[in-house]
Amino acid sequence: MTLVRERRQQHGLRLSLLPQVPSLELWLRWSSRFPVPVSVGPDSPGIESLADLEKLVVLGHGNSGTIYKVRHRWSNSIYALKVLRFSQDAIELHRQAACEAEILKRVDSQYVVKCHGVLDNGTDVESGDLCFVMEYMEGGSLHDVVRVHGQLPEKDISNVAKRVLEGLKYLHEMQIVHRDIKPSNLLTNSRGEVKIADFGVSQVMASAHDTDNSCAGTCAYMSPERFDHYRWARGENEGFAGDVWSLGVAMLECYMGHFPLTAPGHRPDWATLICAVCFSEPPEMETASPEFQNFVQCCLEKDWRRRATVQELLNHPFVTKCSTTTEELEEGLPG
Repeated sequence: MTLVRERRQQHGLRLSLLPQVPSLELWLRWSSRFPVPVSVGPDSPGIESLADLEKLVVLGHGNSGTIYKVRHRWSNSIYALKVLRFSQDAIELHRQAACEAEILKRVDSQYVVKCHGVLDNGTDVESGDLCFVMEYMEGGSLHDVVRVHGQLPEKDISNVAKRVLEGLKYLHEMQIVHRDIKPSNLLTNSRGEVKIADFGVSQVMASAHDTDNSCAGTCAYMSPERFDHYRWARGENEGFAGDVWSLGVAMLECYMGHFPLTAPGHRPDWATLICAVCFSEPPEMETASPEFQNFVQCCLEKDWRRRATVQELLNHPFVTKCSTTTEELEEGLPG
């Protein structure tokens, strides 16, 4: 069954964008008037400053910061601490950090990694650090799972796709485009749950006339209309369809055990990626079920207007056949 059709205009709760942020100091003044709410439940005690947290180990590094595993000194609860470091003159990084903080303040979904607070480091370390206290996902990322186990069974891929689609449905209804869906931004825990993380390049679509023609994000998972806006978007692009393309590439990667659009072990340059994404067909899926093959085709439709929507994919046979019982969920991905 083909789920490709003319896309309808998506409507949802419209959120106002933050103003341009010229400096971290200005954003901190704004944030002090509208502080990020910090959960105070028994499993998420109030975290008032970085002094409440003990760094245990480095979990990873990004382009502009480091992620630590930390322990709350008063409750022994474990969190992930994302520390963004940038100089005071890095205006664009300040603006995006403020936008990420605003998004994390607004979202609250079981399919999105929870933010427990946003803190500045004061004068403890370097001027300009901004810290996000995040839910700790002890299973690592989907990228880690694929790297260790290689190809994943379709049943596991189906479960992952369902959870990510539920997360994207929630975000898109909030008018939030993630713009960087990829295996390393899909985190897992011991309960077999998969959640969307890292809103560092995300965007709030303030109106129906906003377009997403930015190259922010990871190039390998970008859709054709983001590589070549004028050829593939023809001056229009509501942004949400780009997240669907990225999901399709990520699920195909789980099936193949490596990045699917180039040869295994090959680090493609910009020109190679443009050819693979915009002009080449996806690789053959000879051993995949017809449902999975069609699911990937619906995601990787080059014309964003004909690409399946998140809701259509949630109703796709490949997703609806996935297990949903608690017992099967807790079996989780390969450990």
